[in-house]
Amino acid sequence: MGSEMCIRDSCGPALGACSRPYSPECFKLGIKRKVRSVATKRFNRLHAACALLIVISVAMSGCQPDTSAATATVTGLRLNNLLGAPNSDGFVRADTPRDFVFPRDHGAHNPYRSEWWYLTAVLEDDQGREYGLHFTQFRQALTPSPTGDGPWHTGQAYLAHLAVTDVATGVHLEAERFARGHPDLAGVTSDPIFAAVIEDWTLSGAANGPINLNLKAGDPGQFKVDLQVQQTGPIVLQGDRGLSAKGPDSASYYYSIPRLHVAGTLQLDDRVVNVKGLGWLDREWSTSVLGESLAGWDWFSLQLDDERSIMAFRLRRYDGARDDFDHGLLVAPQGPDAPPIIGLGDPGVKILTTSDFTLSPQRFYQDERGVRWPVAWSLIINGETFIINALLDDQAIDLSVRYWEGLVEVMSPAGDRLGRGYMELTGY
Repeated sequence: MGSEMCIRDSCGPALGACSRPYSPECFKLGIKRKVRSVATKRFNRLHAACALLIVISVAMSGCQPDTSAATATVTGLRLNNLLGAPNSDGFVRADTPRDFVFPRDHGAHNPYRSEWWYLTAVLEDDQGREYGLHFTQFRQALTPSPTGDGPWHTGQAYLAHLAVTDVATGVHLEAERFARGHPDLAGVTSDPIFAAVIEDWTLSGAANGPINLNLKAGDPGQFKVDLQVQQTGPIVLQGDRGLSAKGPDSASYYYSIPRLHVAGTLQLDDRVVNVKGLGWLDREWSTSVLGESLAGWDWFSLQLDDERSIMAFRLRRYDGARDDFDHGLLVAPQGPDAPPIIGLGDPGVKILTTSDFTLSPQRFYQDERGVRWPVAWSLIINGETFIINALLDDQAIDLSVRYWEGLVEVMSPAGDRLGRGYMELTGY
């Protein structure tokens, strides 16, 4: 639809609404309330310096400011800007399958340009009220190798996001941390224990075997989380034995742990609730994830009540065409005798190619900035239809990096519950 308003990032071409013609009858304005952390806006000098370093990293990748002042209404970095990385000289690239070794590969892979540790959880309290948790720690290499001797010369910058969704009250809380890589400040290690640390936020614990981690993070005066994360199913290698292609010249190393038991407490203002539920851990590292033809992606991690797990993503092209590298994964229930690592060729694991599934947006929510987010979808896998709907429309992460990340329900076409999960939308 040529009449759509283009929303532009402050760095990069037109994204989102201009990339595909969506019909106006699917449009819906959300009414849920969203609360953002005030404390996260108060960067000290170190935070500001680290934010500048990440901005410089993006600028070095060839991203130029938008000169169209009339449409430059969206500020902040985008995940697709961070991950395109056309200038990757000196960095190691993901280009062939590799042997994964644990717990080593739970840790950082500094020679690659970008990496993240991504944890989500679908939680319930004692009264059956639902909550969503999202924690991600990003690593961005500023240089291919250390810039000198000493702990400050790592050449690594870290960014972490934390968000909690309270479905019953319609509240979405979020916070972030920036830090330069340093043993006393931020980093990720895996030996002798796993620890992802950024200032006072930690995800740490045993990882030599099934992981058993504790997440402690929060924003003073707003919310805090204290959760135990225990692996209950195998590590699943995505794509070709862990090599996940995103284009002819773009790929990442990618594995998931789609079944985790999560339990602990959420503190929301002055209210503390005991929660438990299912978690999902994603690990990915690369030097160039997105090709130049791609605006972003629509990604789903779904945990069905019949114990199947589904990951599916759609790479969204600027020209609106379906991308040949759309990808997915269907994991059957894994019994107690399942091997610790499964993937391509293993029984119960189905790698989904573009011929196996389709993802189609069904409903849209427009936020206060005018950005239209597709918050309901139809996913069809080999003839089986799943209806995916956001449990709260406004779950956009509006911090230094802007994207939508939130809790979803999975329903049958007849309206029966099939499961819960998380959805991520980038590049809008």
